[in-house]
Amino acid sequence: MDPVTDALDEVHRRLRGLRDGRVADYIPQLATADPDDFGIALVSMAGHVYRAGRTDVPFTVQSVSKPFVYALALDDLGPEEVLRRVGAEPSGDPFNAISLAPDSGRPANPMINAGAIATTALVRADGPAARFRRILDHLSAFAGRPLDVDEDVYAGEAATGDRNRALAYLMRSAGSLNADPDETVDTYFRQCSVRVTVVDLAVMAATLANGGRNPVTGVQVVSEPDVVRTLAVMATCGMYDGAGAWLLDVGLPAKSGVSGGLIAASPARFGVAVHSPPLDASGNPVRGVAALRAMSERFGLHIMHGPGVRATTVTGAERFEHDGRPIGVVTAQGTLEFTEFEAVVRAVREITPATPGRVVLDLTAVTAVLPGSAAGLAAILGDLAAHGHGTAVAAQRPFVEVAEGRPRTWRLFPTRAEALAWCRAD
Repeated sequence: MDPVTDALDEVHRRLRGLRDGRVADYIPQLATADPDDFGIALVSMAGHVYRAGRTDVPFTVQSVSKPFVYALALDDLGPEEVLRRVGAEPSGDPFNAISLAPDSGRPANPMINAGAIATTALVRADGPAARFRRILDHLSAFAGRPLDVDEDVYAGEAATGDRNRALAYLMRSAGSLNADPDETVDTYFRQCSVRVTVVDLAVMAATLANGGRNPVTGVQVVSEPDVVRTLAVMATCGMYDGAGAWLLDVGLPAKSGVSGGLIAASPARFGVAVHSPPLDASGNPVRGVAALRAMSERFGLHIMHGPGVRATTVTGAERFEHDGRPIGVVTAQGTLEFTEFEAVVRAVREITPATPGRVVLDLTAVTAVLPGSAAGLAAILGDLAAHGHGTAVAAQRPFVEVAEGRPRTWRLFPTRAEALAWCRAD
């Protein structure tokens, strides 16, 4: 039993019937997407992958590529030179708007199409083929596996991309694009046509959340300062003209794409991705926005939320026997948010006896448990009981609550000593 996966499954079940939004059709190949495709994936800083729904469906990365290419440009040129070419202010306009500074032609930010095209041109290379190869290798390093291009979608992008070409020529005429407009836009079309799964996107988001180090492969893809700037721009500009409402309600750096992909990075906690093709009026996936809002509320993920001083969560994990009865004890402290909750769950798994015994969760030094973590702990205690283990929680307050309509499967004690005495009793 995996309470993280269980939480994702619950969100997926609750939202899979949501029918709002429309599948993008201005690129013909995108219009063929199944509107019922809906997958959620989450990757923790320990490199553990959790998933729910349809997570193996391939789709093109589209605008979700923008923050990763921006990080590459920052690495190539440095923040000052990139900022001179591409701004960092929210445009308040749709993704394909002509948001260019009147004096310089500089695009407002790298998350709208004009800014993304300009950013693609900043990637250092000897020609467009080498530039795209660097971009593809970079995206693959973020995903932790080799990625490829959907040539049919690329052909559709090239056939219908006149507005993007117009943006490039406008920037060229204003002096903010020093590269060939047609070659730059063609590279950008290929960049958007890179094929991924929702798990790939979750690994990519987790790499940003982990300071640029891929938590699955261990490779440092970009530097931590470049990640900080990338996440800052994602937080303020990543959701287009819905960025303000997103930051208020969800509070995570994020980026969406018109194929239905959506990533969010919870720094030092995890990366999460959702794929669901129907989009809202701002071009963001309807189910994806709803799923991330639910997860943010459940696990207290808003970046403005103050978790207090962090310390080692699991301070003890031991297994022993008393009169032939196996007993496992996990001791935790501090506030149990997502990362801390995951650490406790994994410690419980490690000390759970192979044969029916007793398990104690010592929370006497825990000061707070977020609702999502409390529900997850209740689920894992229930699973232990279902497998024949006697379970107990030692806590000063009833942090782990019984879900409505379900019986409590564990004994509650105010002290560790009383919980251990119960374990040793016949």
